Amino acid sequence: MLSNIGVPGLILILMVALIVFGPNKLPEIGRAFGKSLHEFKKATKEITDNFGDKKEK
Repeated sequence: MLSNIGVPGLILILMVALIVFGPNKLPEIGRAFGKSLHEFKKATKEITDNFGDKKEK
């Protein structure tokens, strides 16, 4: 999905985000997105580990 965006599309998305949210809000949004992504990865890893443990028994 994201492989078709390219550099010009990414620059356009960043410019729109900068206009909509402003320069002060973007770091907060990025931090929140990063934390959310980290928690999602952690949860999916726990689920797959639990599934793998049950499958081995």
